[in-house]
Amino acid sequence: MAGIVILGLGPGAPEQVTREAWTVLTSVEEVWLRTTHHPVVAELPKALQLRSFDALYEQLSTFEQVYATIVEEVLALGRREQGVVYATPGHPLVAEAAVPEILARARAEGLSVRVVAGLSFVEPVLTALEAARFAPLPSSPDAIPAPAGWLDAVDGLQLADALEVVARSHPPFRPDAPVLIAQVYSRAVASELKLTLMNEYPDEHPAALVEAAGTAAQTVVWLPLYAIDRQDVGPLSSLYLGPLASNSSFENFQETIARLRSPQGCPWDREQTHASLRTNLLEETYEVLDAIDREDVSALREELGDLLLQIVLHTQIAVEDGDFQMHEVLAGIDAKIKSRHPHVWGPVQVSGAEEVIHNWEVLKRREREANGKGERSLLDGIPLALPALTQAHAYGNRARRVGFDWPDLAAVRAKVEEELAELDAAASPEEVSAELGDVLAALVHLARWLGVDPESALRESNQRFAQRFRRVEALAREQGQALEKLDRPALDALWRTAKLQR
Repeated sequence: MAGIVILGLGPGAPEQVTREAWTVLTSVEEVWLRTTHHPVVAELPKALQLRSFDALYEQLSTFEQVYATIVEEVLALGRREQGVVYATPGHPLVAEAAVPEILARARAEGLSVRVVAGLSFVEPVLTALEAARFAPLPSSPDAIPAPAGWLDAVDGLQLADALEVVARSHPPFRPDAPVLIAQVYSRAVASELKLTLMNEYPDEHPAALVEAAGTAAQTVVWLPLYAIDRQDVGPLSSLYLGPLASNSSFENFQETIARLRSPQGCPWDREQTHASLRTNLLEETYEVLDAIDREDVSALREELGDLLLQIVLHTQIAVEDGDFQMHEVLAGIDAKIKSRHPHVWGPVQVSGAEEVIHNWEVLKRREREANGKGERSLLDGIPLALPALTQAHAYGNRARRVGFDWPDLAAVRAKVEEELAELDAAASPEEVSAELGDVLAALVHLARWLGVDPESALRESNQRFAQRFRRVEALAREQGQALEKLDRPALDALWRTAKLQR
């Protein structure tokens, strides 16, 4: 009778094969194995015809292609009158990329499918880790003592596949909970794996490399994370990472803010609204910019935390009001970034940054139109709350896209001179204010043509002035003079001296 039986062979030792699985294996003539590289294969009934998909790993260039081909072939075998028994290491539903797709496809076409459970790699790995706490230190030169503490899977143990982790720049799991990573196939995989992990974990973070858990060949060696690719690894290798500090995850931080807003939290935080926090958000943004301008990475880390506080606090207020949740914020910005970068997540080709910016605006306009928010003006969407210099810069960039701009730099300089002349001719305070605004706007356009951000340029100039003026004050004190009693030539002399000092 057609159909598919997906059977788990357990973690390795023959005695760990379940009775149900052994009953199936002794009642059929043929079994298809994902791989023959599994200790239990040698102990299977001798009369059993064994087929495998091992050749695919050599023929195809990626694991994704291997698993996709296995899915198609298992489905085809299952359509036969005799059906198919497909056997995987461990449990079929733990770290088996092809199995969920086989199940979904088989059920969609009405094909009979049955899963025969097997002991997964998780249980023997946990047992091996516990035993290793009391074992002598392995002979490896990189080995370190096992960290103290009891490991219980219910304490948030996370499971991951090494091949899925190495495909990312950051680990797809919480760092404040333990994680067990399966299928560290080779040193090459281990090397790529550690690079991804070290984007989240310290280089020296303790990691346990577990080989052939639950078999006679079982080994456990604790290593600093940076050394995990210095050991022999293979198809039965797993990696265990203990948690970082409990306050190191985004989820934990969300809980912290929720506690602040709870009846048992802080009275001030409970009173805050989106409107009342507006000034705080603006101040924290400027403090981030200040840290960037000072090139102070320590301060930047701290200020980014303060800015994140504002984002999470606003989101928590929205959760309490029933407006939206954090997953919607994250999913929304993730989808927006991907949709506006079709040259990264799609087939679009770009020649450089200018084309990226152009495509970005086109896609933004399409999104707004699709949402019933078609722009009435090219300038729509530029926040009114932006600093004036930044806003003027943005207006100029928008206008340039339709050709509303000066033909060359000389023309922009001429415009600056023209506006200065009009300022000189202004007769009333109102005219002076208006013409001075035009001068500033013309200077912003000049900055744009020179490729300079005017807001940053002015902030840097302000910083230079402040530094030099403080030197002037210090020089005056050294000379026993009060600034307010010095004449202009004396002040100019101090200023020139301050400029020469670094």
